[in-house]
Amino acid sequence: MDMIKVSANSRTSAVAGAIAGVVREHKRAEVQAIGAGAVNQAVKALALATGYLKGDEIHVVCVPEFVDVDIEGKVRTAIKLVVEPR
Repeated sequence: MDMIKVSANSRTSAVAGAIAGVVREHKRAEVQAIGAGAVNQAVKALALATGYLKGDEIHVVCVPEFVDVDIEGKVRTAIKLVVEPR
């Protein structure tokens, strides 16, 4: 299962569809965002994905975590959202 990476320019509906699809297939999704704009898009996408999954009677919970990510030799702190069925 790949990490779903979100940027400030990501389309909310596309990310939501990816989250819902991964949860349906793997029963778990991980979403990663660095920066306020990216975290905003990720949270909006998560809210939308929750609605998509309710149609399939899949109710999810989200556990946020901090993770360190190496980008071009520099360590950045990212937010990781772990999405799993309740």
